[in-house]
Amino acid sequence: MFSNKRWTIARRGRHNRAMGLILVLIATILSIPAAIAGDIRAVEIGDREVTLRFADVVAGASAFVLAGPDRIALDILGADPGRSPQGSGLVSAVRQGRPAADTARVVLDLARPAVVTDARFAADGRSLSLRLRPVSADEFERAAKTPRTEWQPPLNFRAKPPEKRYSVTVPIGAPKPAPALPKIEGPNNPRLPLVVIDAGHGGHDPGAISPHSGKREKDITLGIARAIRDDLIASGRVRVALTRSDDRFLVLEERYGIARRLKADLFISIHADAAENEEAHGASVYTLSEVASDREAARLAARENKANIINGVDLGAHSGEVSSILLDLTQRETMNVASDFARLLQREAADDVTFRTTAHRFASFVVLKAPDTPSILFETGFISNKDDSEFLASAAGQKKVARGVRDAIQVHFARQIAAVGR
Repeated sequence: MFSNKRWTIARRGRHNRAMGLILVLIATILSIPAAIAGDIRAVEIGDREVTLRFADVVAGASAFVLAGPDRIALDILGADPGRSPQGSGLVSAVRQGRPAADTARVVLDLARPAVVTDARFAADGRSLSLRLRPVSADEFERAAKTPRTEWQPPLNFRAKPPEKRYSVTVPIGAPKPAPALPKIEGPNNPRLPLVVIDAGHGGHDPGAISPHSGKREKDITLGIARAIRDDLIASGRVRVALTRSDDRFLVLEERYGIARRLKADLFISIHADAAENEEAHGASVYTLSEVASDREAARLAARENKANIINGVDLGAHSGEVSSILLDLTQRETMNVASDFARLLQREAADDVTFRTTAHRFASFVVLKAPDTPSILFETGFISNKDDSEFLASAAGQKKVARGVRDAIQVHFARQIAAVGR
């Protein structure tokens, strides 16, 4: 028996090492990027003109606008992001990213509302020029609800979109069943709005840990989520559900999936930030964008999105369904509503919660990618800061955070009811 057990252990070790090598090989193959037709060589910003120059011909381009904060997004098919210049004129800042493997995105943050009135490729297909026209806030809001505009380079110069060069199929067994839906609490009236509160992290994932008190983010977020739930139930104006009411782990897609399955009207994910600089303090509110508002937002999103990865295995790979509808009209309207609520939360909670100077930020958080549920991620403060950590871990601090969230939610839905009644 002993020798058999030794053989089994040895065989299992060899099997684990072999599987590890296979996974590394698969990851290496999948990480090989598809060929890109034309890098973005330059983005030239004038008073009312924007010109994109490419290293080679691209396959096409499209644009759409997003409100709150106001910006124009340009998707370039068959391109790779380049360097971003300083803003000028109607454009306050330029950011670049990659929403898909074969697409570069250029985001123009606007100094004032503006729309694209004319766009054309050069005769050789290696540059795209756009004219911007200032508009009123109302006209910009209407533009944000219209389909994206598309342009094609001259036919003779049109590039062929990059093709996938490798395909790997790995059997992974039967899919894991969806988690049970949580109880909806509050008034027994299905006509009232439903808010889903998500306590970040949980289970084997502690989140950030305070260097001062040893408090774990997963415990603080759960305490704040419960406090928000209690305040909302006491108000009698909304229904509420928690993605987790105890110390358990949920994959990121399961978190917003619960909100979608419950047909929630608002999704709020609660977190506590952390930084190497222990002086950093204050709350932030994040909404979804495929291109981060700044490097710090990008780093934070990357860190939070890694909550799905255990021992190198991604437990929540994006489904094609979600990826394909991220930018449709429903998603864009959802993002605009979320941005409105983010600003409202900062206003209503400012008396009880200290916010950072630039409190509303945006990045590509997986947990915010429900295409039909307005969603925000509320970083309630820095657990790495002594004062913030003590405030967030205390019952009094959690009640103050809850009060601000409750007030913002009540104003948010009151505005929606008033808008419907017009």
